[in-house]
Amino acid sequence: MARSLVIKVTAGAEAPERCNQAFTVAAAAVASGVKVSLWLTGESSWFALPGRAKEFELPHATPLEDLLDILLSAAQVTVCTQCAARRDITDDEVLPGVRIAGAPTFVEEVTTEGVQALVY
Repeated sequence: MARSLVIKVTAGAEAPERCNQAFTVAAAAVASGVKVSLWLTGESSWFALPGRAKEFELPHATPLEDLLDILLSAAQVTVCTQCAARRDITDDEVLPGVRIAGAPTFVEEVTTEGVQALVY
């Protein structure tokens, strides 16, 4: 059975290297044919909104907007329900292909056989 990845991003622009590492690993996994589910939590939740990834800058890194485009085309991208609520982010505002879901969905994903979970 092929393994899949669930990657949880807990940092945003306040910790740019950690944030970018999560997106980079997720995009590299997709490019390698791995099934990926990316969870945006905490400050990374903002990247579910149009234009926010474009504002992110990190020298010598692939633009976050490009990484997010790859992920939206081939992975499941989810914003944590509570994180979205704390930031007044609603289903109508998120980028096409992004869903809002909570802890039960996350737990279901990470406890599925053959899944490797990574938290950044």
